[in-house]
Amino acid sequence: MTNAAALTALQSLSATNKSLEQTQARISTGYRVSQASDNAAYWSIATTMRSDNAALSTVQDALGLGASKVDTAYTGMNNVLTTIGQIKTKLLSTVGQTAAAKAKTQTEINALQAQMKSFADAATFSGSNFLAVTSKQTAVPNDGVQADSQIVSSFNRSSSGAVSIGTIDIDVEGTKLFDYGLATEVKNRGTLDRQTSIYSTGAAQTLYDNAYATALAGGATDIAANTAGQAAAGAVVPRVDNISAYNLDITAAGVTDDIITQMVTRIDKVMAQLTDSATILGSAKSSIDLQKTFTQSLMDSIDRGVGQLVDADMNKESTRLQALQVQQQLGIQSLSIANSASQSILSLFKN
Repeated sequence: MTNAAALTALQSLSATNKSLEQTQARISTGYRVSQASDNAAYWSIATTMRSDNAALSTVQDALGLGASKVDTAYTGMNNVLTTIGQIKTKLLSTVGQTAAAKAKTQTEINALQAQMKSFADAATFSGSNFLAVTSKQTAVPNDGVQADSQIVSSFNRSSSGAVSIGTIDIDVEGTKLFDYGLATEVKNRGTLDRQTSIYSTGAAQTLYDNAYATALAGGATDIAANTAGQAAAGAVVPRVDNISAYNLDITAAGVTDDIITQMVTRIDKVMAQLTDSATILGSAKSSIDLQKTFTQSLMDSIDRGVGQLVDADMNKESTRLQALQVQQQLGIQSLSIANSASQSILSLFKN
């Protein structure tokens, strides 16, 4: 009634076939753990880390976009620095010159100023410009200070599983050269259109400069700082107001060689400020490059870690496949022998 040998052989063959199916699945997918039933813990870890790696890939793209924005601004800033150096040279050359010569030089200066504006306006990438900005009045009074531009730099998961996003912040207020808001809206001009006053005496100029710097350090806008400086300097004439790197007229009434010398000093200070702005962009560029390298290394590390958890050892699995195929053949033979033995017993009764 019961062929015990055949049942044993059948159980062994079934176990071999199951192992064979598992090995074939590992070879075909390349994974030792391809679904939760293979190993729930490893599958859960691998699924989460793959999701995080996809997020890191998006971060890598954001860093690339941010790098392009900073590179564009940095290129514009370098060109502006070169151009304002030329303006400084032109100003120096006019000291002691005739009115006619100064008029010709003023024409050249105007062209260089227009070129600086063109550089700033063109330094736009994907709608972002860190050199030429526009302040607009909103429901909240506008202080003219530009918000930092944020570049997504990291995707972080804490040990408790909490997710956070890291950013590299670009100090646009420190890099802006022009502010194109309306006259009633502009509260804090950029480096190139920030206006100051120039006095004919050194004492008055010192009083103005000190009051102007103190007001700015206290959080005042450039307009308020200019007013404070004028109040401190007093009524000294001649005096030239509304001087900026983008607004220099050496042919205007009251502009003497001493005033032009002060203009050169102003331009030299502007160059120092532009150098600081270029440093902001250069530092951001360096941070982005470092973060890009780290993010790529982190993604590779996660890939390796996930692979160690779930990847199949193809050498091992191919060897196991051959062994199981042999076991399968032997199991079939064993089952055949067990069935043949029963048939031999039955043949005795027939005889």
